Amino acid sequence: MYLIVGLGNPEPEYSKTRHNMGFDVINMLSEKYNIPVNKKGFEGLYGIGEIEGEKVLLLKPQTYMNESGKSVIKAKDYYKIQLENIIIIYDDIDLDVGALKLRKKGGAGTHNGMKSVIEFLGKGDFVHIRIGTGKPEFKELLIAHVIGKLDDKTYETLIPSIEKACLSIPEILKNGIDVAMNKFN
Repeated sequence: MYLIVGLGNPEPEYSKTRHNMGFDVINMLSEKYNIPVNKKGFEGLYGIGEIEGEKVLLLKPQTYMNESGKSVIKAKDYYKIQLENIIIIYDDIDLDVGALKLRKKGGAGTHNGMKSVIEFLGKGDFVHIRIGTGKPEFKELLIAHVIGKLDDKTYETLIPSIEKACLSIPEILKNGIDVAMNKFN
């Protein structure tokens, strides 16, 4: 079983924000593969289904971003999922808008949600899918940049990255992370 987690903050309040790119990918996977993400558990919303013949648990933590690790560890421990079968999808201000970066493992960088996930899992030895959202012009505007509502035109510039991240999931499940990195990075 694979645990596929999109990081974000509870919807609908934080829908269409840069910080909810992970949730947006999970929503797209949910629709594409007919896996409703509507069960409550693991301090999140989740659904179980199949992608590329692999059993998957799609998870949207409801803990708010900075405590995402609480939700991830509960799902991981309940289903006894190995670290290498965990995929975490999240926004990254350190990547240009529209960039997509897949990694086999890694650190949290400046992302507080990932800091929480790594803290609870003990290390970063799981697949990271980072969606570039770019930095604000001034550091003081960071919070507004990541959780501020986006107008339709700005949000539309992020949709191709969300779609690309969604396409990377079946590639990872079918052919492995190395093949997916070569194809999508």
